[in-house]
Amino acid sequence: MARTPRSAAIRTRTGVQPLRFSSTVQMGSIEGAKAENGVAAPACNGGDQRNGGGGAAVRDSEAEAGRKGKAGAGVALPLEVGTRVMCRWRDQKLHPVKVIERRKIPNAGPNDYEYYVHYTEFNRRLDEWVKLEQLDLDTVETDIDEKVEDKATSLKMTRHQKRKIDETHVEKGHEELDAASLREHEEFTKVKNIAKIELGRYEIDTWYFSPFPPEYNDSSKLYFCEFCLNFMKRKEQLQRHMRKCDLKHPPGDEIYRSGTLSMFEVDGKKNKVYGQNLCYLAKLFLDHKTLYYDVDLFLFYVLCECDDRGCHMVGYFSKEKHSEESYNLACILTLPPYQRKGYGKFLIAFSYELSKKEGKVGTPERPLSDLGLLSYRGYWTRVLLDILKKHKSNISIKELSDMTAIKADDILSTLQSLDLIQYRKGQHVICADPKVLDRHLKAAGRGGLEVDVSKLIWTPYKEQG
Repeated sequence: MARTPRSAAIRTRTGVQPLRFSSTVQMGSIEGAKAENGVAAPACNGGDQRNGGGGAAVRDSEAEAGRKGKAGAGVALPLEVGTRVMCRWRDQKLHPVKVIERRKIPNAGPNDYEYYVHYTEFNRRLDEWVKLEQLDLDTVETDIDEKVEDKATSLKMTRHQKRKIDETHVEKGHEELDAASLREHEEFTKVKNIAKIELGRYEIDTWYFSPFPPEYNDSSKLYFCEFCLNFMKRKEQLQRHMRKCDLKHPPGDEIYRSGTLSMFEVDGKKNKVYGQNLCYLAKLFLDHKTLYYDVDLFLFYVLCECDDRGCHMVGYFSKEKHSEESYNLACILTLPPYQRKGYGKFLIAFSYELSKKEGKVGTPERPLSDLGLLSYRGYWTRVLLDILKKHKSNISIKELSDMTAIKADDILSTLQSLDLIQYRKGQHVICADPKVLDRHLKAAGRGGLEVDVSKLIWTPYKEQG
């Protein structure tokens, strides 16, 4: 049976709330993404490259590894949660990991477990289940239990000092959470519940936990209809569904078509099931999100590649119908198979073209993740420097804002980061040396796909009403 959302709430970081996306998310593929300690993480956009082997041969090798570990290093099995050890990754090299969770292998020995590990060099999106044979038991570190360590440390500091540490040691992209909520979020989402999805002609490895209904907890892979986004547990269910589904594009209005690219505007109130399913799907690739169930307040702009089989989603962004903070984008995602093709930059540019049509300035919802900030800073840099190169006379930040629909604060922070602005006699002055502009434009990289404004046929939501 295809999944149709219920009206029940989903538990989030801070309790039970309705489903909703808020804040902008990371963009781009794993390739080029910075890991938590600055190490670049290799690409991983699909395909099952994680765990090799299977069946009795795997259990035999695990037993062999277990005997070796006990005999050679005195390691007790199964390994405890929190253990640090070296793990052989898909590049066939050993990397440091921390055991996040463990589960018993069915019909195996008492010490035969799989381990869910976090690669401490890389982003959480690369966390995965591994077999015991992938772990080098000679490198096991027996750490003091973190809770005991935290308790011992807290005895040596005042309550105020501990609170200051909790407030300052916040993971990138989670700055809106207090320390208690952050710990709850990490505990609740620490293990990916869905390992893979099938969407159209792609099988995609997921990156993060998504709060699917409990009946999908035993499914390591889900099958999505690429047009209506209903999801199923088995391939046969999807095949039966596709014979009945009469959609060949997202529900809603096509507001842009240029060549093979189309953009559809989907009203969350009119297409609630689609909006909720889109949120479930997107959360598999977005970590820094708070989920609610209320999609009525949002518009979804779904970008598609079109062919004779239909319009196939490559990414989307959402925005609130009414934003008091002038947010023109709440959430943005390019699906992994379509990343590094300029679609993310296209979506950002499209959101600003809508703001121009509305006659207002816009800004993405905060907080921005580290990759989200990089994507926006690149867009702002290219747009602003292109204008400064062509504009020979003096130009103010207000004038730049009126021309681009970019909020003045974003313009100011971008130009300051490029050292192109100075504060003189009580006002900010833009210093636009042509050689400096060329250097910064080259560093910003290519601009991605252009939005052909002449192909945009759209009426702002307030006028639609």
